[in-house]
Amino acid sequence: MKKAVCCFLLVIQILLNGYGVHAANEIKDNGEITDWNKVNDLLPKYSKFTVQDMETGKKFKVQRRAGSHHADVQPLTVKDTKIMKKIYGGKWSWKRRAIYVIHKKQRIAASMHGMPHGAGALHNNFPGHFCIHFYGSTTHRTNSMDLSHMLMIYKASGKLNEYLANADPYQVINAYIAGFKQQDSVIVSKISLQKVKWNPILDKVENVRITRLEILPPEDLTQEISLDVPAEIDWYIKEVGRQKFRGQIHLIRFSPADVWRVDSKPFIKENNFN
Repeated sequence: MKKAVCCFLLVIQILLNGYGVHAANEIKDNGEITDWNKVNDLLPKYSKFTVQDMETGKKFKVQRRAGSHHADVQPLTVKDTKIMKKIYGGKWSWKRRAIYVIHKKQRIAASMHGMPHGAGALHNNFPGHFCIHFYGSTTHRTNSMDLSHMLMIYKASGKLNEYLANADPYQVINAYIAGFKQQDSVIVSKISLQKVKWNPILDKVENVRITRLEILPPEDLTQEISLDVPAEIDWYIKEVGRQKFRGQIHLIRFSPADVWRVDSKPFIKENNFN
């Protein structure tokens, strides 16, 4: 009871300070979630289609060249490669981005990374291919969806809020840290209890990995409105290198029916992001 009262007072204090829960900018023209098995037939090998980046609105054309668990694609021309590189700020990256795959009258929610790898066959100044994931796609090394790709697909479909509303505390934490890894302010802001200027913080993050997360059965937490989760996290920070976090991630929700939020202020301070 005492812990619940303290949690309630903390929430009131946050609201009085103007740091209440907020919604990110609404996304217009969402893509539809289409299962990979259907996309695999819709966009067979050598098919051509358009990719539109959700954040920038930039479009470029690609051709699917291979891939059985997801689509291995290449920019169609030199011009398309230039557009793709601009989307990634002029530097190739493994970071995931929410995209729309446009084919005829269909607009499909998807996720891409921006790192050339493997073989390439087109004359496009792109040294290899890159991967596009759809709902149900998997990586070469696992039989399950990559979390970051999945979050980007939900983001492109406008269903990220719905996913988070049904997520248990540990899924929320994993999504929160994935937001840091992908330098995605939309994802972390939806999960954060407070408003934060995220871009200066996210720009510092080269990579991050949860190495330990102490988990209780989610069914034991149905009535909790406050939770401290012991965790260990490896950060790789630009111009700093590796740093280790060992501590607790504090989560709060307004009622047992509400969504879990991460108390970002102490988390940011304890991870030296101030």
